[in-house]
Amino acid sequence: MSEAGDYVHFKARVPLHHIPIGSSGTKHWRFYDFGPKSVPPLVCLSGVAGSADIFYKQILFLSAKGYRVIAADAPAVWNHLEWVSSFEKFLDALGVHQVHLYGTSLGGFLAQLFAQYRPRRVKSLLLSNTFVDNWDFEAITPWASLISWTPEFLLKRYILSGIRDGAQEPSIADSIDFVVKQLESLSREELASRLTLNTLPAAVGHVTLPDAAVTIMDTNDYCAVPFFLKEKVSARYPGGRRALLKSGGDFPFLSRADEVNLHAQLHLRRVGVEGQPQLTPKNSLFKERIDKSSTGEESLGVDKDYKKKGIGSDLRQGNVEGQPQLMFQDPMVKDRSKSSSTSEEILEADNNVKRKGVGGDIMQVGAEGQPQPPLKNLTFTDRSSSSFCNEETLEKDEDFTRKGVESNPLQHWDSENTSPVTNGSTAGERLN
Repeated sequence: MSEAGDYVHFKARVPLHHIPIGSSGTKHWRFYDFGPKSVPPLVCLSGVAGSADIFYKQILFLSAKGYRVIAADAPAVWNHLEWVSSFEKFLDALGVHQVHLYGTSLGGFLAQLFAQYRPRRVKSLLLSNTFVDNWDFEAITPWASLISWTPEFLLKRYILSGIRDGAQEPSIADSIDFVVKQLESLSREELASRLTLNTLPAAVGHVTLPDAAVTIMDTNDYCAVPFFLKEKVSARYPGGRRALLKSGGDFPFLSRADEVNLHAQLHLRRVGVEGQPQLTPKNSLFKERIDKSSTGEESLGVDKDYKKKGIGSDLRQGNVEGQPQLMFQDPMVKDRSKSSSTSEEILEADNNVKRKGVGGDIMQVGAEGQPQPPLKNLTFTDRSSSSFCNEETLEKDEDFTRKGVESNPLQHWDSENTSPVTNGSTAGERLN
């Protein structure tokens, strides 16, 4: 498993902490603690092989869902009650009273012992490939009494002998490589302590925790814990939830991380723990810019930004979300946005045209945005018999004079003839 991926991201993001335990302060718990502190934590406990780092995928996934995850490595202790006492002091140092425990192999066995001796501090158990007694491990380790005196290389060799050799699925092979590398970081004293706890005769007694608060997550393929020992765990908690993984080997939290993470999240929800993910604020680029009390430079910057997005700054509107919208244009007016006239000038020009009796539906706009008279259907003959009074005629002639049209009240252009005619002309005269 390469360190060029998510593990490097994990190490850069999540710090490793140390807490001294005991009056002398010579023993330290190493741990990762990530996620919102207001959520009851899920504490992950590893087996003989590996360290707190092997749970990095659970830390990244569950913390992103709003859960608090703690992965811890215990200092060297030499019996189970000493471990229980040391773990309780560790929780006290963190200021954590009640926890949810996730233990695999030896870690699951120790989690059950802690729930037995400190029932008020354990809210639920998530157990994976674990056991309820270790008498069988004692039977296959005749040199158990000499573990504390055994050289480091022999301890590592013995631990690695429990890992299945040969062809493996790529994900399982990667998980083994990762754990073996983590094994190199453990001292001889730590290895001897874990092997001692794994072989020292003990059994889990009565656990007051209800079965509904227990989830058993096992793999169906080979692992170092024999199948009949895992069956004892299921028989101890008949009402517990079963989560079976088709494969995964000894380290499903690495090889089948997606499935394990899903089961862990379901377990926490089942026992009443809801995540509190941190919400990322939406991108409010336009809203912030529009809401500002813009200066000249700010307004210019906003217009430039809109122009980059293909939005005309002269005809811009804002909707309720602060997003720019284009104004609808009059379908009979050609490209008002290119005209030098402002909206008020265009409106005034339209009103002037309407006062002249020209229908807005046939209005045309010149190059400078000024309204022009229509080309056809303009009849100005025989004004004396029209409904216009002299004052209205004079006012209209003055308006047309300003626009370069002949101001002689006795001379107008006929819509059907390009020659001027007079008010006194009759229909017959025009035809002649």
